[in-house]
Amino acid sequence: MRKQKKLLSYQISLIPEKSGGYTVLVATLPGCVSYGSTLEEATQNAREAIELHLGNLAAHKEAIPEDNETVPVFTTLVQVTPTYA
Repeated sequence: MRKQKKLLSYQISLIPEKSGGYTVLVATLPGCVSYGSTLEEATQNAREAIELHLGNLAAHKEAIPEDNETVPVFTTLVQVTPTYA
């Protein structure tokens, strides 16, 4: 009997860039960043980046973070006045 591969889900943030396209961040996987010209391309590139990131963690015998499919994500804008200006 073949062992079925585990399916993991990771929440991604798609951030529109002023110059076009989308930067993709994966909060559960620090350092896992990608980009795509369209939402579809950004999402596909995120899948590839996540797979490569998980492979790198496994190769270095580091823990694989659990998926976070059910974790709510909240975003908001925070305005600040820079003190250096």
